[in-house]
Amino acid sequence: MSAFSTELVAGKADLGVALVTGASTGIGRATAKALKDAGFQVFGTSRSAVSEKPDGITMLIGDVTDDASVAKLVDEVISDAGRIDLLVNNAGVGLLGGAEESSIAQARALFDVNFFGTLRVTNAVLPTMRRQASGRIINMSSVLGLIPAPYSALYSSTKHALEGYSESLDHELRAFGIRVVLVEPAYTRTSFEDNLTTPDRLLDVYDLARAGGKANVREAMQIGDAPEVVAETVLKAATAAVPRRRYAAGKKARQISYLRRFAPEAAFDKSLRRQMRLPV
Repeated sequence: MSAFSTELVAGKADLGVALVTGASTGIGRATAKALKDAGFQVFGTSRSAVSEKPDGITMLIGDVTDDASVAKLVDEVISDAGRIDLLVNNAGVGLLGGAEESSIAQARALFDVNFFGTLRVTNAVLPTMRRQASGRIINMSSVLGLIPAPYSALYSSTKHALEGYSESLDHELRAFGIRVVLVEPAYTRTSFEDNLTTPDRLLDVYDLARAGGKANVREAMQIGDAPEVVAETVLKAATAAVPRRRYAAGKKARQISYLRRFAPEAAFDKSLRRQMRLPV
């Protein structure tokens, strides 16, 4: 079976085997469901066993910060399904605070999940995709991979790194029939705010700004896109015959992406500071 085949199985297209990291909640869960409904055989991952397993999705335990765990995870998928046609690197964590409020150890831990976690899973899957001479990798970035974000400097850095890695990797892998795509959501109505990591060396000088940043995130999340909007964008990127390099997920993300590319730098900077309630 080739990747993204149109062979009909039980009335729907058989689109191959998909692996989605961080699939227990939020965007990952919605993505796994959308892919399953479209015709993929879907394997989802979580760091620990989940009590409520989505119908039709095989949930596996996998820690993207652990080489052995990732290798075991990929072996389980190959043993069960025989191939991997689509990898969605979705697992990630957030951090909000002044850049100097985090120790180097905390910064490393953030990168270990958001950036090196993607590398680990990708490297584990690539030998299989190369043997197949086909495959697609979708890396979950963010509009914060395109724009600066005060009090999210370290989180934004992980997404900027992911953007550069993904673009370069796509050029390297096209000869093997593999494409790498970025999906860039804006704020999405998930538990992301509740799971934000707190800086490990809080400084009084940032208390007011940090509180303002959290308020901004809270307000943005309330009017943000549903996870299903991002999931539909992932499905579009997964099934496009000739995928684009990046897909903005949702109206707000498309607006930000457009403005970042075409608005004068000074005007964009001023608008950003006003939205973040910072002195212009």
